[in-house]
Amino acid sequence: MAKTVTHELEIHSQEEAVNLFGQGDRNLRTIERETGVRIVLRDGNLAIKGPPALVPLVGDMLARLLQQARAGRPVQASDVKFALMVLADGQAMPDAPEIMVDGRGRPVKPRTPGQADYARSMNENDLVICIGPAGTGKTFLAVAAALRRLNAEEVSRIVVCRPAVEAGEKLGFLPGDFQQKVDPYLRPIYDALFSLLNPDRCARLLERNIVEVAPLAYMRGRTLDSAFVILDEAQNTTVEQMKMFLTRLGRHSRAVVTGDVTQVDLPADIPSGLVDAARRLDGIEGIGFVRFTRRDVVRHGLVSRIIKAYEGDAAGSDRG
Repeated sequence: MAKTVTHELEIHSQEEAVNLFGQGDRNLRTIERETGVRIVLRDGNLAIKGPPALVPLVGDMLARLLQQARAGRPVQASDVKFALMVLADGQAMPDAPEIMVDGRGRPVKPRTPGQADYARSMNENDLVICIGPAGTGKTFLAVAAALRRLNAEEVSRIVVCRPAVEAGEKLGFLPGDFQQKVDPYLRPIYDALFSLLNPDRCARLLERNIVEVAPLAYMRGRTLDSAFVILDEAQNTTVEQMKMFLTRLGRHSRAVVTGDVTQVDLPADIPSGLVDAARRLDGIEGIGFVRFTRRDVVRHGLVSRIIKAYEGDAAGSDRG
């Protein structure tokens, strides 16, 4: 008979238990199903039973999740996913650095090991290039990191830009002036800002141009000092546009470049500036590279499976 051991954690209150277990104990059931251990709550003690090599790791994982539950923050399915992915790599669960607290008082933290690497890279490097599929939080976490530095007065402004590239649709047929035509391309950036800030502060920052959201073309000829600059959807820049953007950085500035090289909307004969920059800049001191996979997807669970289904075709679309 296989040897089993038991590790126990103390649960202090019913509220802690509810925050940790999730609705219908779904968090514990997920952990049991994915790891093969048994988890039982009896007389205020949470007993984890299973193989000697696995129980300490699951115990450490649950202890970290319990800290969150004790702080009054219910453990979400995404938190459990993060923890299980780390466990699958045979590691103890690391401390995920908190990036900021949003306008509703909720902590913004990485939800996957890849996101934790991204957060650390943005802390350590003046330029970070993040490449990965949709739904991995590339833009959202970059905006959160920028707001944290703005709140700490480490930068005086935030500039977020995107190339206005037609993704199978004709820009000229959209109604309105140029700004109204490009606003749909910039909408995901506004969505990130509105979800991280309360509406009044968001409006004030935008009105005073402390936070600027603009098409990439508006960056030409500028020098951005003491700024946190984000280039989103960078796979749709040309090589010349990417060079232009990267040379805008002034003193005391930081930049994050994000994109998905499987979703290039440029004409087939025009190389992607993101693919080119990843090749040229790899290994340069002060530049951090982060590559997400479908394991880092934090949207609906189906998104990861959809990305997997498309990966075979997408591999042939990377262009240099």
